[in-house]
Amino acid sequence: MAPGEECSVLVHEAPCLAPPHNNISTVLLVIAMQAEALPLVEALKLSQDDTLVFPKSVPWIKYSGIHDGLHIHIVVPGKDAVLGVDNVGTVSGALVSYAAIQALQPDLLINAGTAGGFKIFDKYGVGATKTIPTPKLVEALGLKLGKLSTGNSLDMSPQDEEVIKSNDATIKDMEGAAVAYVANLFSVPAILIKSVTDIIDGGRPTTEEFLENLSMAADALLKTGICVLKFLNGKSIADL
Repeated sequence: MAPGEECSVLVHEAPCLAPPHNNISTVLLVIAMQAEALPLVEALKLSQDDTLVFPKSVPWIKYSGIHDGLHIHIVVPGKDAVLGVDNVGTVSGALVSYAAIQALQPDLLINAGTAGGFKIFDKYGVGATKTIPTPKLVEALGLKLGKLSTGNSLDMSPQDEEVIKSNDATIKDMEGAAVAYVANLFSVPAILIKSVTDIIDGGRPTTEEFLENLSMAADALLKTGICVLKFLNGKSIADL
């Protein structure tokens, strides 16, 4: 994403295995980075919940509250005890999702965060897992749909690039597929909402562009996240 460009936001739906007609009451948001989570925590007036729902030894943090009639929980994997950096990646994302789903029993899981985008859209005709449609949500909020590729590296290796292009993915993150996998294990419908920080194949160093645009992308994620939660009020999965 070049400076000054509008952030793209993607919604990708995981297969819905839960009853689709019950109204959504409890929403769990899994967010990898504190910089991505805290603006939403503040905007939704959530409070850090120290009730012991996770093992004492893990750095995971939970924020909870009620917004627009919905019980909202935001969980983040916290910081690495040795390096002090955010616990990003598929392992942390899967573990915190597993524990949070068991403890909180959400009606809907949302993995929100930033991601890298691609300017190349080669189509190789490779099939992908079908997901439930959310046409009303997408139309109401003017969101963009796309395919998400998940990997544990911020930069892209040649092997990653080959797989991403062959599957016609348009963005790359470090948690989404792992979180969706865990949600499916528990038959919890999941939505992935991503705000693009950098164009991975755009010619600029990924880390440089990511840091330059993180604040702008986080702001776009905040605004869209609030709109999504507002849209969910009083609706069922089938209404999305």
